[in-house]
Amino acid sequence: MLTLEMVRSAQSRIAPYVRRTRLERNSTLSDRFGTSIYLKLELFQKTGSFKSRGAINQILVLDEAERRSGVVGVSGGNFAQGASYAGRELGIPVRICMAEGTPVNYVEATRSYGAEVFFSPSIAEAFEQARRFEGEGWSYIDPFAHPEMMAGNGTAGLEILEDLPETTDVIVSIGGGGLISGVVTALKGIKPAVRVWGVETEGADVMARSLRAGEPVEMTPTSLARTLGAPFTSQFAFEQVRDHVEEVLTISDAEAFAAVGWFLERAKLVTELATGSTLAAARRLASRFGPDDHLVLLVCGGNVSLADLCSYREWFGL
Repeated sequence: MLTLEMVRSAQSRIAPYVRRTRLERNSTLSDRFGTSIYLKLELFQKTGSFKSRGAINQILVLDEAERRSGVVGVSGGNFAQGASYAGRELGIPVRICMAEGTPVNYVEATRSYGAEVFFSPSIAEAFEQARRFEGEGWSYIDPFAHPEMMAGNGTAGLEILEDLPETTDVIVSIGGGGLISGVVTALKGIKPAVRVWGVETEGADVMARSLRAGEPVEMTPTSLARTLGAPFTSQFAFEQVRDHVEEVLTISDAEAFAAVGWFLERAKLVTELATGSTLAAARRLASRFGPDDHLVLLVCGGNVSLADLCSYREWFGL
């Protein structure tokens, strides 16, 4: 379903449209943890997150007739912007279905790239709306479960090993599982000894729940980390994580927010809670890393507003 060759093909296909983001060693974290820690800065990707990689790849593999019909997708944020950007660059119409209550900055950014936005009462109903548009002739593109979406996301994993062949560990946050599936395919396909660790927040922990159940399950997301709030995961992503990921940690929103504060104050990066969760996971896993290890935190996105950050502080009583 997804192979290293597919990820490599995606890398060539999307190269004209995406940035090769930097991989930087962070001396403060390295000193604190007693191991070499690096940040893969996907928040500097086009539209502010890794999602542009998979969205563009998924659209580029459509045939000409499918592109002309326009594409429709579902997203509460980052995939919406990635798909809308891809449509603008490729000259095709895009419709995005969102849940009511999606933060204004996500909605405005999506519209700024040219997409039409349609709201539904919940994310589950947004998926139903997208399928209705598909029935009208629009080509459906998936926010995380399609193999070509995963292949595009996996190109970030290729870049990690190209820039840091000595990588021993990578921590990746999990929403629907499309990012970690692509990254683990790339990393394990080239260097099987690399350990990949997943992390979710409480209330956006569909993968951890699925692993406990022994099969993919559905849930209603409640976490403040909206970009991790997938209501389900695919069978393939479930199997990839079950078979190739060391462990999936579940952390609190408060832990993720504390890490967001560290990124802001010490690394001068404005990050999402999804990114904060990777540092929180590294803190939990600190005893598993030694002085000879090379740990990469995948800084997956930075699409957070000042209003979001202020609301988080108020939520946690800070």
